[in-house]
Amino acid sequence: MIFDSLDVSYGEMWGPHRGTTHPEPMSRAVAARRHAAGKDYAVLLSARQRPLALVESWPRRMWRVYLFDDRSWRMQMIDLKPHSTGMLWAHRNTRWQFSGERGHSSGKWEIQETTTVSADGQVEVRTESAGTRGASTDPLHAQTSGPPSVPVRQFAAPVESFLCPVPEFGDWQVFAPFLAQQGHEPATTVVLSEAPVDEGSGPLRATGIEQLFSPGECDTLDGPAVVEPVDAGLLRITSGRLAVSDPGCLGGTLRTVAVPPGEFPVTLSLLRTTRGAGVAAARVTFLDVPPREWEMALRPDEDLGLLGEGQFYGVGVDTGTAAFMDATRTVLEDQLDDDLFIPLDSGFTVELPGTEPEPNLIAFRAGRGDGAYPVWIGRTDDGQVGCVVVDFQLRSADGGQ
Repeated sequence: MIFDSLDVSYGEMWGPHRGTTHPEPMSRAVAARRHAAGKDYAVLLSARQRPLALVESWPRRMWRVYLFDDRSWRMQMIDLKPHSTGMLWAHRNTRWQFSGERGHSSGKWEIQETTTVSADGQVEVRTESAGTRGASTDPLHAQTSGPPSVPVRQFAAPVESFLCPVPEFGDWQVFAPFLAQQGHEPATTVVLSEAPVDEGSGPLRATGIEQLFSPGECDTLDGPAVVEPVDAGLLRITSGRLAVSDPGCLGGTLRTVAVPPGEFPVTLSLLRTTRGAGVAAARVTFLDVPPREWEMALRPDEDLGLLGEGQFYGVGVDTGTAAFMDATRTVLEDQLDDDLFIPLDSGFTVELPGTEPEPNLIAFRAGRGDGAYPVWIGRTDDGQVGCVVVDFQLRSADGGQ
């Protein structure tokens, strides 16, 4: 196919998604802000309503290009990184052959050819069949090492033939020459046409958070439910920093909020349905005053301007458990099972005490298990922190599902 124009759209990185349009589209403005901040996003280049290339921008100025054939099958993956010349260097190029539609849809290739290029133009081509490897187009499986029986060709080539300019945002014609590798020939001039995407209302907003803790009946997709606020004890803060975290994953930068020292009540919102009960939200209250406004709890490296429609930064949960604690509180991993995870099998919350005046920790089951959940700061009229809430999203912000 010869093309003289490309339709451009933006979205989140696709990962294992095998569709032909963005599963999570993004406005140009958000993508541009991510580009400037060195954050990841994806660009889809299409022609005549068919995808030709998916370009992923990775941190540290790395790029990945997926190429599609005339059937809109993803057939090739090119990894690029900065070269000493100041250009991008296609250091790895992986092609796949499939036996048919079923093999492609499941990611099971018959032949995989991987070309790796060194910075000075030394080329190695490695060809594998499904019988020599686990046959998957997952990037984690697209490796360059293999058993000795895999055929390998080695030769030298001008490294210039593997270089391309580093694109400024919007300069996607840079990647047009790659499309010829799947039979899509660019015309002398290629015009870009960007699909408009409304930014909408932007990142997730906190509306109706108070309803999460209002006792009584409500409706969910699972049918009628009952909200039951439960006292989970007093949280002792000594450092003036509240941390919200998975107690089993305390490494890295914690999500913290500046709060006064002292002891403050923790309340769980239990949502009881015919299918059982779960923790819909957890709150620690610092002032007995209704919040005037809510804001998302952010880490120093997080920027709301980089979020798309309905997105949020939140606390990551990998053990099905979250906790409120003082930011200085430590946890011994070898005590977690006996002191925390096993007790939570038969309850919704557990306290890991600290010898007074040391801080304690109050943990609770995350309503949906592992995942990421928004943390909201409720501020009073004069800007003080009245409460902090982690919402496990068993109900929507307006009180429904």
